Amino acid sequence: MLPMLSVPHLDREFDYLVSPEQSDDAQPGVRVRVRFHGRLVEGFVLERRHDTDHPGKLGWLDRVVSAEPVLTPEIRRLVDAVAARYAGTRPDVLRLAVPPRHAKVEREITAAPDRSVPSLPAPVDPSGWEVYGRGGQFLTALAEARAARAVWQALPGERWADRFAEAAAQTVRAGRTALAIVPDQRDLETLWQAATTCFDEPSVVALSAGLGPAARYRRWLAALRGSARLVIGTRSAVFAPLSDLGLVMVWSDADDSLAEPRAPYPHAREVAMLRAHQARCAVLIGGYARTAEAHALVRSGWAHDIVAVRQVVRARTPRVVALDDSGYADERDPAARTARLPSIALRAARSALEAGAPVLVQVPRRGYIPSLACGRCRAIARCRRCTGPLSMVDRGAPGMLCRWCGRVDPTIRCARCGSDAVRAVVVGARRTAEELGRAFPGTAVVTSAGDAIVAEVAARPALVVATPGAEPRASGGYGAALLLDTWALLGRQDLRAAEDTLWRWMSAAALVRARGQGGVVTVVAESSIPTVQSLIRWDPAGHAEADLVARTEVGLPPSVHVATLDGPAGNVTALLEEARLPDGAELLGPVDLPPGVRRPAGTPADTRVTRMLVRVRREQGLQLAASLRRGIGVLSARQAHQPVRVQVDPLHIG
Repeated sequence: MLPMLSVPHLDREFDYLVSPEQSDDAQPGVRVRVRFHGRLVEGFVLERRHDTDHPGKLGWLDRVVSAEPVLTPEIRRLVDAVAARYAGTRPDVLRLAVPPRHAKVEREITAAPDRSVPSLPAPVDPSGWEVYGRGGQFLTALAEARAARAVWQALPGERWADRFAEAAAQTVRAGRTALAIVPDQRDLETLWQAATTCFDEPSVVALSAGLGPAARYRRWLAALRGSARLVIGTRSAVFAPLSDLGLVMVWSDADDSLAEPRAPYPHAREVAMLRAHQARCAVLIGGYARTAEAHALVRSGWAHDIVAVRQVVRARTPRVVALDDSGYADERDPAARTARLPSIALRAARSALEAGAPVLVQVPRRGYIPSLACGRCRAIARCRRCTGPLSMVDRGAPGMLCRWCGRVDPTIRCARCGSDAVRAVVVGARRTAEELGRAFPGTAVVTSAGDAIVAEVAARPALVVATPGAEPRASGGYGAALLLDTWALLGRQDLRAAEDTLWRWMSAAALVRARGQGGVVTVVAESSIPTVQSLIRWDPAGHAEADLVARTEVGLPPSVHVATLDGPAGNVTALLEEARLPDGAELLGPVDLPPGVRRPAGTPADTRVTRMLVRVRREQGLQLAASLRRGIGVLSARQAHQPVRVQVDPLHIG
């Protein structure tokens, strides 16, 4: 039995005696309760044996919580693989993989479908996939139940959810099940609508964190008991208990939402790949942009490339124009100065509005003025109490609000030069909407950001101001898109700044009409920047190739494996001494933990926290994770050190 304990050194199996009354229900995979050091804890039965190698006295199983075998052999193997990949514990992964029990739902009678007469979706029309070079071959491979692996470059305006639904239908028609992972609830609803046009509703199960405990467990049981043929969901749905899995799909793997924020911090794309490897099934990773990790799969030969030829790409993409923002002060058009837009961009927006189409304006931050700086020396304005960044919440609002502690500072004086003048570092969505409203009098302005996300806008003249990821869909597409304050995305000190920026730009530009229909995207940035050039050419694969080459030259993921160790300096040193790292492992650091990074749990606020990086060759990834697990277990058993947060291949290194 595996008890669900939070201490790493107890991540191992324990033997217990089972009474004759419990024997029928205490089968592998069920939830049980046992006494461990005098307290009752939950756990899972892993196997039943007639003997034991434990020399001492065995305790008795307290009770069987449920006779439902919720931990299937396939999910157990996947949990073991994820824990080994990310230097985590199996109980931590199980908390992500198996939802909490809901007794009332479990008692409901769920009739399994008659597998002898399955309800199959209609035959798939391959024309949507045949636009892409190997798209038709991929559908054929799914129909033959082959383990095809592909990275799909979706075209602008593509109804990606329809293509995912068609791939799933092809898999189900071959007698197997399918799994699709998306970043957020909006994508989940889009895929649900597409899937239910191909499948009967009972055959499709949608799993997300927004569901209540009862609804989530009811749907999860539908997958476990075999009534679902297609499961769609957000990141944790990658562990859904489907049998005879034939296809795993991941949409937009560049989205941060697919990275789990809880230990051991797995990424849904990596878990999907592990699962596909174990199940020997097909994989599809799709998106408008491309990550270096997905491109590495293509370069290594692990996956095929599904892309359209250049002639089709040029016909389907909007025209992209790059304009430098250095000439704002010289603009003669008062509206251009008011809206912080060059006159050319302003004319493109006016033309689209006059043609009856909405215009999308993407700004990198929500709020009014989310970041302030000294008007004289340009030093970032910070709170006098906690040193957090100050912001202006609204026009004419008294004082400046700290984004960390929430306190209002009625007056501000620069700590560096003593000036009381301030200036905006980044202008938020609300302030941008206000400026555009003055520049385009009489035009409706819609804001979509934060908790007030608009799902869709009508095909009529309107200015839609949205933050990245919150762009509404427009019926018939946007006539134009304006990408503002681009330096705020490109200038971040982050390994993935360029990759993340291109993904956000392409996700917005993909909502714009094709150039043949007058669609224009204006990006306010220098055209010589490689990321801007990739957008102009609509070449995410080329950008990912250059990014991958650059990372390989300097020894950064995915060409190598990197683990970050965050904690007090003495604790990090103790972990490294016990870990016995692989030969050739490089230690980089230590450095103070970057500002804004979450501190390890249990670390006192006044403790200095450092970060150490451990880098190994690509083929040593599992060795690195195993050595760190060993070291964590040793320190946990000693109980002499505070925990050190360990992340293998984190999304953001800093």
